[in-house]
Amino acid sequence: MINSVVLMGRLTYEPELRTTPSGLSVISFQIACDRQYQARGEERKADFIDVTAWRQTAEFISRYFHKGSMIAVEGSIQTENFTDKDGNKRKSVTVVANNVSFCGSKAESGTANPAFSQPAPSYASADNSDFEEIVDDDDDLPF
Repeated sequence: MINSVVLMGRLTYEPELRTTPSGLSVISFQIACDRQYQARGEERKADFIDVTAWRQTAEFISRYFHKGSMIAVEGSIQTENFTDKDGNKRKSVTVVANNVSFCGSKAESGTANPAFSQPAPSYASADNSDFEEIVDDDDDLPF
């Protein structure tokens, strides 16, 4: 069976990192995802999806994502049935994030990723003396 979801949207509020009594990091947030289809003349609609992340993923989100940030989430859907205080049966649907990724530009998110702030190494001055030129004088094709 497959339970996999991929979403991209913007955080609707500032995510807050919490810790369980056993010391696990957890973060809950909500993303707004535009719907693909709208009827003519209809105002653009969005779905607001609750997401939970655990451990290092939660800490990563807390560090680099803020309200309004564009985020891509890969995870699974988790449902829970419960009875509210008035005795009504309810169902909650949450995406449990396995992986998250940056989307959009650095200027848009307002944060620079320190892993990408250093220039890439240059290899233009490499020593080519170990290489030998291959000369192919055979004009016959193998087919």
